[in-house]
Amino acid sequence: MRSLICFLMGLAIFVPTLSADARPISYPEGWTAMTMNDGDSHSINLQYSPRATYSIGYTGEYQRADDITWHVVQMNYLVKRWNNPDSQGNFYIESGGGVTDKNSQINPAAFTGITADWEDRRFLVSYRNRVSVGEDSNENFVHWARMGITPYIGRYGDLHTWMLTITPLIRLFKDTNMVEAGISTSGKVMFNFMKQF
Repeated sequence: MRSLICFLMGLAIFVPTLSADARPISYPEGWTAMTMNDGDSHSINLQYSPRATYSIGYTGEYQRADDITWHVVQMNYLVKRWNNPDSQGNFYIESGGGVTDKNSQINPAAFTGITADWEDRRFLVSYRNRVSVGEDSNENFVHWARMGITPYIGRYGDLHTWMLTITPLIRLFKDTNMVEAGISTSGKVMFNFMKQF
């Protein structure tokens, strides 16, 4: 299973591109491919957005500490978007249901959580949480927060760079691609990639 997830993560990096902003929900009839990799887990997510307010797709995630692989159908729903002249804010609900695989034992599992962000051309603030339930998931709750600043303001189509400070992290945007790399406060390396097409 881990080999399949690694293969799909690699494949997601080479998907052809069209124009869209980087976010968990794409434009109507658009696709988003994401990989998230850190010291705790590796995941791949492929989402289709029938409308600009929701997406549905597959998430595969391997959690190192518990040696668990998740396979779920995930739905992201845009509850509210604030489009201001110089900034944008978003509030999403992300939920998924499927199975976990631990030592070849398959069990039902699910998760739900929220994601909220606000950014203008200089600053970024985001928060995300997730509660997981299932026989192998130990019903855990995790959350992440980020604050960032960009060292320069680029024009549309330029490479955009964010320096994120709670977890030392750099985020790069170019067209429909987003790359993040950094080190957690516990010293674990993180690499994330997102492409919309």
